[in-house]
Amino acid sequence: MERERSPGSNNAKRPGPSYLGVKIPSVSWRDLWVGLGPILVLCVLAVFLVMHFLSPAPPRTLTMSGGPPGSTFSRVADRYKKILARSGITLKILDSRGSLENLQRLVEPKSGVDIALVQSGLPAPGDASDLVSLGSMFYEPVTIFYRNPKEISRLSELTGQRIAIAPEGSGARFLALALLKANEIQPGGPSKLLDLEGEAARAALLHRQADAIFLTGDSASGTTINEMLHTEGVRLFDFTQADAYVRRFPYLSKLLVPSGAFDLGENLPPAPVNLLAPTVELVARSELHPALCDLLIEAATEVHGHAGLFHTAAEFPNPTSSAYPISAEAARYYKTGSRSLAYRYLPFWLATLVNRALIVLVPLLVIVIPGLKLVPQLYSWRIKSRIHRRYGELMALERESLSAPSPERRAQLLERLQQIERSVIARRMPGAFADQLYILREHIEFVRDQLTRASG
Repeated sequence: MERERSPGSNNAKRPGPSYLGVKIPSVSWRDLWVGLGPILVLCVLAVFLVMHFLSPAPPRTLTMSGGPPGSTFSRVADRYKKILARSGITLKILDSRGSLENLQRLVEPKSGVDIALVQSGLPAPGDASDLVSLGSMFYEPVTIFYRNPKEISRLSELTGQRIAIAPEGSGARFLALALLKANEIQPGGPSKLLDLEGEAARAALLHRQADAIFLTGDSASGTTINEMLHTEGVRLFDFTQADAYVRRFPYLSKLLVPSGAFDLGENLPPAPVNLLAPTVELVARSELHPALCDLLIEAATEVHGHAGLFHTAAEFPNPTSSAYPISAEAARYYKTGSRSLAYRYLPFWLATLVNRALIVLVPLLVIVIPGLKLVPQLYSWRIKSRIHRRYGELMALERESLSAPSPERRAQLLERLQQIERSVIARRMPGAFADQLYILREHIEFVRDQLTRASG
């Protein structure tokens, strides 16, 4: 009786692909690399170029030069600080003596100051080519109070009198000297120029130690002007030549204050008054990050966008600037009126990350998507070129067989043909090209028959 064969016995094994011991390649990695290599190189190059020109992530800390403690500049800086903190930005505020010191810090590279409020029209104490403006934030009206039996209409009528024009180094003094010089009143002349401002200047006028005083900035608040208008014998100077001043000094603006603006009950001033006012600009270094530029203008809009005694609602901030070019990012913001989509709907840090990722991914997609479409064609071309190269060798052998070669030469040709066939068999080739490979082997056999018949 024939013994049953157990399923685990050797005789039960059936031959199959898993027992052939032959590894059938489906992909030629070398050929695939030849197709993908250029695409990868272009991607790496694109990433390098994008990272080279891409701005770094915005810093989390900014330094601002403010103003004297309790001043308008200082209060504005504090409001900026609270608004920026909502986006995770810390604003460090340095006290200063005002616009001139703020400008000096911006010009000095080692000061560490990134932004500052600066009165327009001030000369920069150094190279200001690296400074840009984020726009005008508010007016700083110039008010001149004087004692005189009758109203005066020109500053030249103050010749020979005592005039308080603020201390050395202040923006108020610079502006006062510029206006007086235009009326031929200069230091060393018959007029006595006093280094007084604020309360000291007011006290000098009230005690008849000064005949006229220049007040601007915090010294010329609405409350101060109201008190001075209620003081007997003190008049507010009306710049009847305001249009001429604005033409001569482009950084000045003409402000028309209607009657009763300071006191409706007593109708003060009793008639409309023309005032002059430089604007205060938010000035920054040119390397300020674009995302922070948008945040600062949004903060300025929240702080200065409401109506005031000297300006209408939404008049500030605006992209006017007298001495410094408007930042390209600020100009874009004023033109579009908003930040990018990501910054409007995402937290600041996340929007920054998304924007930077998009800047990197877009060039890559532009290269990768068309490149991936080319990879199969490049891969196919690579495989076919290898097969076609063998056809070239076969044609050369066949041509030589027609010239009646000697037996020794024919043997050499047959040996070469054998080498070609071995190399074709040994070459790793994807299964998709097997039909072309076997057709090539048929053609090899055809040439071999040609050589064999020639030898017979």
